[in-house]
Amino acid sequence: MAKQATDAVDDGPADDGGGNLGSAERVHRRDDSSAVLRLSEAEAAVLVGDPDDPPTGDVADQRMILNMGPAHPSTHGVLRLMLEMEGETILRSKPVIGYLHTGMEKTAEDLTYLQGPTNVTRMDYAAPLFSELAFCMAVEQLLDLEVPPRATWIRMLMCELNRVSSHLLFQATNGMDLGAVSMMIYGWREREEVLRFFENVTGLRMNHNYIRPGGVAADLPDGWQADVERLLELIPPRLDEYDTLLTGQPIFRGRLQGVGVLTPAEALALSATGPILRSTGYAWDLRRDQPYLAYEEVDFDVIVGTHGDSFDRYAIRLNEIRESLRIVEQILDLMPAGDYRVQDKKVTPPPRARIDESMEALIHHFKIFTEGFHVPEGETYAAVESPRGELGCYLVSDGGPKPYRMHIRGPSFVNLQTLPHLMEGGLIADGVAVISSVDPIMGEVDR
Repeated sequence: MAKQATDAVDDGPADDGGGNLGSAERVHRRDDSSAVLRLSEAEAAVLVGDPDDPPTGDVADQRMILNMGPAHPSTHGVLRLMLEMEGETILRSKPVIGYLHTGMEKTAEDLTYLQGPTNVTRMDYAAPLFSELAFCMAVEQLLDLEVPPRATWIRMLMCELNRVSSHLLFQATNGMDLGAVSMMIYGWREREEVLRFFENVTGLRMNHNYIRPGGVAADLPDGWQADVERLLELIPPRLDEYDTLLTGQPIFRGRLQGVGVLTPAEALALSATGPILRSTGYAWDLRRDQPYLAYEEVDFDVIVGTHGDSFDRYAIRLNEIRESLRIVEQILDLMPAGDYRVQDKKVTPPPRARIDESMEALIHHFKIFTEGFHVPEGETYAAVESPRGELGCYLVSDGGPKPYRMHIRGPSFVNLQTLPHLMEGGLIADGVAVISSVDPIMGEVDR
């Protein structure tokens, strides 16, 4: 079912995808009235003129081009925005990307399928387990491999906790962007508790390489239930404090409500997903609409907004933390016993103890980690609901041990398209709030 984010956005029914979506005409414009600044660097340089001889008089009062980023603290990494300004009002804008380009998709063609998660986990460094999951699901579809139930539930547990840590990071950075510095400290503090659990399970706080084709790298450690129960006791009261500190705070609401508004039709036309789409009232969540893992067996609500503004996007992420913890609580009771990875010698290395006892096991281990395993020829697409929206992996195999092609559908990359439309006609100070509400991760944008 769909549930609205806060009582502040309850003056209209949540759209379930079949109601009035509004018009997408605004984002379809391609003429001079478009919110997108279609201007090359050379054309911008001509307009700016000679920096040693800047325009004066009436000419200086006209529109100007302003570069924001790529080293601006509120652009979340290395995002650069080219803004056409009139006074403090943003008329048109253009996101400029590529400053963090790593070539990970091309690199994937030189890595075996077993090495693949090590590569993709570095894309969205705030939610690395989702990239690993999408890649491994695509590989398993090509292999026609069924993952053991325990591995499926471990993946769900880890991903939902990763959603919690990612949204806590958003709460911290969003507060910092809006001048609520205390919120930054609190968000980091709670996120650290989740990362500590990840370190106990995977050995790393980030970039875990934990989800592997066929299951996960290792079983959950002894006492993991107590660690999870501690998180379930610790975080919900802190979320209530966030509500007191931010949700009902008049200045905070004034900075976000009515700022960066998008309609459902506009969000769909721009292919936006995740909290941006759901803030418009469109209840779309892959965990419910195209279930994967074992999401059909747990109860949770899809949180939606009504106004499609920055406040709705904040409230949705805050309440999605509560829903993720609700799912984690159910996983504690439903976690099955059994294997944490598939017992298929084709894709699974032998247990470490057997390598010391068996020459065949040693050879098997050596071949898996040097040559890799072969995947049948074909192509596939697997998608998961990451904290930022639909994260998909398109994989093409030519029958060898390495992908022939890999493409990631990164939600941050697609969601950046909404920025010019969200900022159109707003003040530059509101632009900071809008960028923060989109919550982009540039490592996922520049692949």
